[in-house]
Amino acid sequence: MQNQSFDELSLSAPIFRAVKAEGYEHPTPIQAAAIPHLLTGRDLIGCAQTGTGKTAAFALPILQRLSAGRRNVQPRCARALVLTPTRELAAQVGVSFKTYGRYLGLTHALVFGGVGQHPQVKAMSRGVDVLVATPGRLLDLMNQRHVKLSEVEVFVLDEADRMLDMGFLPDIKKVIAALPARRQTLLFSATMAPEIMKLAEGMLTDPVKVAVSPPASTVERVDERVLFVDEGNKRALLSELLKDPEIDRALVFTRTKHGANRLVKQLGQSTVEARAIHGNKSQTARMAALEDFRAGRCRVLVATDIAARGIDVDRITHVINYDLPNEPESYVHRIGRTARAGAGGVAISFCGADERLFLRDIERLLKRPVPVCEDHPYHSPRAASAERALGKSGGAKIVSARNRHNPNRFKRAAGRPGKKRGWSR
Repeated sequence: MQNQSFDELSLSAPIFRAVKAEGYEHPTPIQAAAIPHLLTGRDLIGCAQTGTGKTAAFALPILQRLSAGRRNVQPRCARALVLTPTRELAAQVGVSFKTYGRYLGLTHALVFGGVGQHPQVKAMSRGVDVLVATPGRLLDLMNQRHVKLSEVEVFVLDEADRMLDMGFLPDIKKVIAALPARRQTLLFSATMAPEIMKLAEGMLTDPVKVAVSPPASTVERVDERVLFVDEGNKRALLSELLKDPEIDRALVFTRTKHGANRLVKQLGQSTVEARAIHGNKSQTARMAALEDFRAGRCRVLVATDIAARGIDVDRITHVINYDLPNEPESYVHRIGRTARAGAGGVAISFCGADERLFLRDIERLLKRPVPVCEDHPYHSPRAASAERALGKSGGAKIVSARNRHNPNRFKRAAGRPGKKRGWSR
């Protein structure tokens, strides 16, 4: 299926035109496996995580179905419902439907909390073709009789595992109970735990099952490096890195909300366009920051771990851990924001002397050392040797420092999208 092209998937001319306009030529594995079944109306269980192209895998067939069987929608109703666990993911799925359906004239609406409900109520008043929602606000508007699900033809439960982790199972059951019995149902999840399969059995009819590569495959495509640096030199090192034009779109992680705000202000003083996204920002501000980042109006998005959940932005070339996370699992989630949909990516981690324990825990989780790059002007021998105090040699692979002032030292390898990126050495 790797050599398959989109023109082999029997997509309508307007949808194919929109896909081509985005520069996509070949479907990802989940798209190639799921789209043919969905076009025939089958229910489907998809085992795939964010970043595999799963949104297009369900959005394209839904758009084709709705445009082929075009009909008037009753007030407050929707023909397709996509349920997502977070507001950020809902917004991104909405963007995908708008992008792929740009030549179809279909309508869509977003329903989620954290913002006023009036615009959402107004959007639903005439009925829409596609509704993308989070469970809480959707049920709230249903209880107020602003939304009715009686005309839903296609239902998508996206990231079902995260839904259950966040305690949404009772809400999901209430939504399903309000849906027509006759419908096409799609469930996507990164894992297929027993509780997910039990949920699927109760809501799908004779589903086809498709799965793509395990989550580890994303991390394997990321070119990782750790740079030892004193805390006081981190900002200068980041500014030095960002001089490299090869860093097209960087997601920078800080440990605190205050640290994110301060870093954005400091980058602005260095004429680097950056935005912050964290829990103290309003939902409107977070969505505006995400849209600026997605549209290329800012090159750097500074985020905390909690705020970054659900971020799915194409073509993030670099993830930079300005602060190492104190939970090693967060490191894997962070660097997985790059190297999406078959592309490669670069993950750069700053590590001060007081963060060596965090690095050790990360390497234990990975079961391998993170390669060290000393080839930068702010290399800290103190941070590099701090591990000796931990009673652990580590054995990390070191990238030789031949010229710390070489302006191309962080340049990633040239090549086609999907080729592994790295630094010239």
